[in-house]
Amino acid sequence: MLLNRGKNFILIFLFGFYYFGYTITGDFMFYYLNLFFLSSFLGFVLETSLKTFFFPNMNNGILFGPWIPVYGFGAVIVVIVSKNIFHRLHCSKFWKTVILFFSVVILLSLLELLGGIVIEKLFHKVFWDYCDQKFNFGPYISLGMSLLWGVFSIVYVYVILPIEKKITKKIPKWVTILALCLIISDAVLTYFLT
Repeated sequence: MLLNRGKNFILIFLFGFYYFGYTITGDFMFYYLNLFFLSSFLGFVLETSLKTFFFPNMNNGILFGPWIPVYGFGAVIVVIVSKNIFHRLHCSKFWKTVILFFSVVILLSLLELLGGIVIEKLFHKVFWDYCDQKFNFGPYISLGMSLLWGVFSIVYVYVILPIEKKITKKIPKWVTILALCLIISDAVLTYFLT
């Protein structure tokens, strides 16, 4: 009986997500979810490569699956901020890029701080520690990393995002829903198993 309720709940959730995602928010929600998943996967590839070739003691992600959600959240933040800056400000592309740089430096530093605190509180682990770097603000933020996030975001907006846009628009909705279920399941399992 309980198993049937669980199945029914999942089916209702998936139908509701598909229906409301399509009718209320249109393709925007699916676009941002796909952007989140693809960027989370690319973040996993990046950090796994860094760990394999340069930093063998580096922690690369807390979840079991091949994704690091902080990269997905960061990508969505960068896209939303860049859209607003490039569409609303009336100045040269150079100044828009400078404003984008400093905006994402601040926002992604706050995201990194929030992510570090949440991981520490939920999982009792510190996944990164910038205390040994100059100009750090606790273990989770340092000026060097913040500036690196800013540079990476500019490269992301001008080089990676145009490619990602083409890919994300071609992903079927059922794949997005499946990816959402997988990442939520992964987060729940990680919480209860670690």
